[in-house]
Amino acid sequence: MPAADLWTALADPRRRAVVALLLARPRPVGEIARECGLSQPGASKHLKVLREAGLVHVRQEAQRRVYALDPAPMAALDAWLAPYRKLWGESLDALGRRLDERPAATEPTPED
Repeated sequence: MPAADLWTALADPRRRAVVALLLARPRPVGEIARECGLSQPGASKHLKVLREAGLVHVRQEAQRRVYALDPAPMAALDAWLAPYRKLWGESLDALGRRLDERPAATEPTPED
């Protein structure tokens, strides 16, 4: 699955809310809709986008469709972001060193 599909799927805040909800445990569509403040058709629409992006999978339990998070695409996304996190961490470390090198500001004396 292309990374663009993941970004597109996660761009919508309602879909991110669904992903966050599924992080705890698999859930049926009705519960997802209720917890995320969506209509059942709205929840199904968002779940379809997440499913097509490979972020969730679904299983049938009697009359219910239960959705679960698939960690593999998130792991791929995390691996893709790793060099950027490293770059950001290095930039923050450099800023910290720079701030440590600055002379300490002197406290104003009561005479000032």
